[in-house]
Amino acid sequence: MQKILNINITVIGLGLIGGSYAMAFKEINNGHVWGVDTNENTLKKAAHMKIIDEGYCDSSAHIPIEKSDVIIIAVYPQAAVNIIEKNAKSFKKEAIITDVLGIKGNNINIIQSILNGYDVEFIGGHPMAGKESSGFEYASKDIFKGANYILTPTEKNKKTTIDYMEDLIRAIGFENISIVTPEKHDKLIAVTSQLPHVIALSLINSKGVDKNIKNFVGGSFKDESRVASINPELWCELFLSNKDNLLKSIDEFQESIADIKEAIENDDSERLKTIMKNAAVKKGELN
Repeated sequence: MQKILNINITVIGLGLIGGSYAMAFKEINNGHVWGVDTNENTLKKAAHMKIIDEGYCDSSAHIPIEKSDVIIIAVYPQAAVNIIEKNAKSFKKEAIITDVLGIKGNNINIIQSILNGYDVEFIGGHPMAGKESSGFEYASKDIFKGANYILTPTEKNKKTTIDYMEDLIRAIGFENISIVTPEKHDKLIAVTSQLPHVIALSLINSKGVDKNIKNFVGGSFKDESRVASINPELWCELFLSNKDNLLKSIDEFQESIADIKEAIENDDSERLKTIMKNAAVKKGELN
């Protein structure tokens, strides 16, 4: 039986992920679900679809900020910091604030420093769910079903808050929840999320790829290049915010591909077979 909530929730940023959060919570929550977005048409559409009770263009609007038990910030990293800074004095007492960002370490340090002295709590969250396309029109509560979620608490987060967040995110469909430090999150995400996007961008931008090959494209190429169509503003910020970890991951990938290149250059079939067998074993361990 699905858990029914009775809390007030504000989602700031009704894009793909924020819009999906609003949809998911509206379905199981008897309290208010408010939306904040800079696009007035998005707010009108969300209200018309009954995904939110009311929408606001200003992130410092008094009703959602002052009355929300939970606030989900689904905007770019620097914008998230700006919103916290702008509203630090206005959050409801004992409110829980979380984000959906793909980078944690530095952002969380800044945000928790801003909130120091206020009776509210920020805990980092990262839903490992999404689509190739962005924007509210692609939002769906179903993208969270069975998905992975990462919580990144610090010593400033209470155990009761961590437990509460686990219950909250399970209620909208997330299945596997990992709890790690913000620093470990950023190291792992550099490998599992950011590096695959770097590889896809490199593949699509390589010299041998142009519109003339579209009739020669099969499943493997489509799989490899699927995430090449990304939001430049967001992903540029994510890459640069996690620069050291991502550069290390790129270096390790270059070593791996250089090993394959060398084996091919030397007609070393045994080495190639070993590389392939090792890859199959490691891939099996991930399933």
